[in-house]
Amino acid sequence: MYQYLLWDIDGTVLDFLASEAHAIRALFQKYGLGVCSDDMLRQYSAINVRYWEALERNEMTKPEILVGRFRTFFERIGADPALAAPFNSDYQLALGDHLVFVDHAEEMLRAQKGRYTLIAVTNGTKVAQTKKLRRSGLDRIFDAVFISEDVGFEKPNPAFFDHVFSKTGIADKSRVLLIGDSLTSDMRGGELAGVDTCWYNPAHSANTRNIPVTYEIDDLRELERILG
Repeated sequence: MYQYLLWDIDGTVLDFLASEAHAIRALFQKYGLGVCSDDMLRQYSAINVRYWEALERNEMTKPEILVGRFRTFFERIGADPALAAPFNSDYQLALGDHLVFVDHAEEMLRAQKGRYTLIAVTNGTKVAQTKKLRRSGLDRIFDAVFISEDVGFEKPNPAFFDHVFSKTGIADKSRVLLIGDSLTSDMRGGELAGVDTCWYNPAHSANTRNIPVTYEIDDLRELERILG
């Protein structure tokens, strides 16, 4: 049935929150900001999500959201917002310093290698994603990698997926399955692109946006059943 598996990276293959926490805490030390508490990390994560969703709605540019999220965060915790730009630059590289695979992601990808065409589709920055893919070995597992900065469009924009289909020679969309953890970028993107979707939802979050999904799983091993 499926021949092409489009995999999101952050939150689906790699544990983004683990990398995020490690990077921010390390940079707090570098910039003399003291200890970054768990509560601060929660505040930042919430701010970060809001900024990325604004990007997905084409309300802000990528540079605006990357620096803006840290400016808002620093204002919230009483740090100097002027640090936002240099902090973000260091953060992009620091994200690749601590990599943790999502449960069963690596084993599923290795099992699929050679049986399916494996394609990475990510909105992460080129600097961060290139380092993460290289250090994790994912660059040797995926058959193709598409980073939004290279494509020129962000998920869920259909133009992002049109580019992927064109470059990989995908003509039959019924042979495509998009696997991701984000309703707003992955599942909405799949819907707009006209392909089946698999929502990886280990936290059992409610689909409050009523975005249609083909499959919903809380364990990546369930892909074996879906793929047959």
